[in-house]
Amino acid sequence: MEKWPALPFDDWRDTCETLHLWTQIVGKVRLALSPHINHWWHIPLYVTARGLTTASTPYEEGLFEIQFDFIDHQLLILTSEGATATIPLSPRSVATFYREVMTSLHDLGIDVEINTLPNEIKNPIRFEEDEVHASYDPLYVERFWHLLVETDKVLKRYRSQFLGKSSLIHFFWGSFDLALTFFSGRRAPEREGADPITREAYSHEVISCGFWPGNASFPHPAFYSYTAPVPSGLERASIRPEVAFYSQEMGEFFLRYEDIRTTDTPAQMMLDFFQSTYEAGANLARWDRATLERGS
Repeated sequence: MEKWPALPFDDWRDTCETLHLWTQIVGKVRLALSPHINHWWHIPLYVTARGLTTASTPYEEGLFEIQFDFIDHQLLILTSEGATATIPLSPRSVATFYREVMTSLHDLGIDVEINTLPNEIKNPIRFEEDEVHASYDPLYVERFWHLLVETDKVLKRYRSQFLGKSSLIHFFWGSFDLALTFFSGRRAPEREGADPITREAYSHEVISCGFWPGNASFPHPAFYSYTAPVPSGLERASIRPEVAFYSQEMGEFFLRYEDIRTTDTPAQMMLDFFQSTYEAGANLARWDRATLERGS
């Protein structure tokens, strides 16, 4: 597999939308059985050497883990009791995938109920009723996962210099993106009218960044960065590389993957983007960088 493969959204839109919903099913299982952690850190998935995983999740008899294996293209359910279940990852409807996952969990002694209405998706269809989304192209899934791997590696380098509170590098199945968040240590003004998820996620000042494969409204895989609350003048800040830009509509910086994919130094350009947008947000929001950063 090419290290920096092409991933035009329109070429794998059907598979992307189906996989998004499959990850929501698995993620909601973790959500239902995990104790709540601040900022919803009990719900994401994590990049592995073969795909994505829930990591260990408690159930009555011990722990279990659900793994998306994007090399052999199968879903694995592993328990601390030594029992396993395997579901092939191949073209099938969301409704079929949902039934297979829930049946496999039940057969392993893991009984769980989830909210079957998808999150953060326009015109959602309940999992058990969704016969619309049924695509799975392993080539594009592997390409997507390879980009998650490369992004994860860069984010680990970027995170290593920050001493303040920060999240793990994790994959949010609601928004379908790989994310890392830094905190200033100060509470943020409460967002008027915010739903409980948003209120908890942005209870404190943050600078967040990551990778997103795009969607129908923005059909471009891209790296992103935003500061919340947005400090005055952020849209005019100087950032790197030059091809990166600020979206007034979305209130964040973007670096399109296609703009760096064929360059000589895509990983360094990605790192420059994360670092320069952090510096822009932290300076304008007057974060205590001398305390928060290694060697400052």
